[in-house]
Amino acid sequence: MTAPGRANGQPGAAVVEARHLVKHFPIRRGLFARSAGAVRAVDDVSFVVEAGRTLGVVGESGCGKTTTAKLVLRLEQPTAGEILFEGRNLVDLGPEGHSHYRRSVQAVFQDPYASLNPRMRVDAIVMEPLVTNETLPAAEVAARLRRLLDLVGLPRRAAELFPHEFSGGQRQRIAIARALALSPRLVVLDEPVSALDVSIRAQILNLLTDLQRELGLAYLFIAHDLAAVAHMSHTIAVMYLGKIVELGDARTVARDPKHPYTQALFSAALPSHPDEVREEILLPGEVPSPANPPAGCRFHPRCPQAMDRCARDVPALAPAAGRDVSCWLYDPAGARAPAGAR
Repeated sequence: MTAPGRANGQPGAAVVEARHLVKHFPIRRGLFARSAGAVRAVDDVSFVVEAGRTLGVVGESGCGKTTTAKLVLRLEQPTAGEILFEGRNLVDLGPEGHSHYRRSVQAVFQDPYASLNPRMRVDAIVMEPLVTNETLPAAEVAARLRRLLDLVGLPRRAAELFPHEFSGGQRQRIAIARALALSPRLVVLDEPVSALDVSIRAQILNLLTDLQRELGLAYLFIAHDLAAVAHMSHTIAVMYLGKIVELGDARTVARDPKHPYTQALFSAALPSHPDEVREEILLPGEVPSPANPPAGCRFHPRCPQAMDRCARDVPALAPAAGRDVSCWLYDPAGARAPAGAR
């Protein structure tokens, strides 16, 4: 089994790059399904996932994290924007290039109880992608299966068992083995530990870290768990209502968040040390509907530091304090003290 990052690109080289991604889902109502607007799930999102590194995407439910993952996996087509794979736009790849992309980008989903076929044995589950996409001698298939089971820490006798004979953590190891069957360059991890017991989560996260180190994998890590994101990621993107509001080095963002929304998220997370004192920031109101987002900065109706211009103008995602932040507080040309107008 090849090491994707070593065979197909140098560590740090861009594997997948998203440029100004947009995904709107049309709303249709009435007998004749007339258009009634759109849900703006993802609105002008850009990021890079590098070889051997992890981009963590975090935010409340409905912020666009999973839709972003589906766009990368090509489970949804973007309304606008583009995705580049190894520097080439996906629309220019052609059939062979798209087939290579599908093999190179795999996924591990949230629920290991739902993502595995209960009627298939583990050997068939893990090797199905390989058998479907490649023609290999039976001996090589068997050798690849043994290698994959060893990689994820499962005994070889597991190959003959069914998913119901395993615990949740073991099932997720099976799902990870299946994702690695085609030697991908990028693995999309959509809430990979949220359905597991707390005692098992660290084991799976450590396994993913070890696999990344050994195989040179790139990860797009989608999660609600801020501690897991901070632990796993090299870069963190914080999303709110379809937009990235803060993007930067994971340690920098976790230890010193700058956007008011990021500050509120991390203030509510469990502290990294029992003696750490942290003041929780409580946000008023509810997350607005993505079908009717607020004008200006989408966070301004809930922001404790909102200014007059926040309700009018959309702040760009721009460099500030060692990361990119979408907030007028860090606009050197126009920032001013909060007006307290609300």
